[in-house]
Amino acid sequence: MEELEAEKVARDDEKVRYLGEKLPPLHVSGLSMEELQKLCQQLHKKIDVVDEERYDFEAKVYKNGRDIHELKLKVMDLGGKFKKPALRKVRVSADEMMRALLGTKHKGSMDLRSNLKSVKKEDIKQEKEMNLEVGDWRKNVEAMSGMEGRKKMFDAAGSGQ
Repeated sequence: MEELEAEKVARDDEKVRYLGEKLPPLHVSGLSMEELQKLCQQLHKKIDVVDEERYDFEAKVYKNGRDIHELKLKVMDLGGKFKKPALRKVRVSADEMMRALLGTKHKGSMDLRSNLKSVKKEDIKQEKEMNLEVGDWRKNVEAMSGMEGRKKMFDAAGSGQ
């Protein structure tokens, strides 16, 4: 923060010094009408020169900004024209993949099926039977719909007490 304040003070001092050099203080007291007119004409000429310089600088800044923008667009266009190579499908066995990942640490072949859980046919049959016991949910909904279903629920709740 102190550096910023020091820079601001330095800029203000430079501005005052520059204006003191370029713009001497005006002494208008005791001048006749002709001398005041000449002084005004001189000031107008200086203002015209400064305006011309300001216009030239603004035009240069605008042109440079436009050039920078065009160059940025060219860079973006050139960067976007890179063609990605077509990728090939590569078949790799589990052993080769492990060897590539682990390097020399991988020993022996790896049988992926050995780690799988064995499932008996009886287990599958039991699961199918359980699914059939659950039944069709639509039958329950139809049985409980309407006033009769509500009555059954009321009777069942009352008899449970």
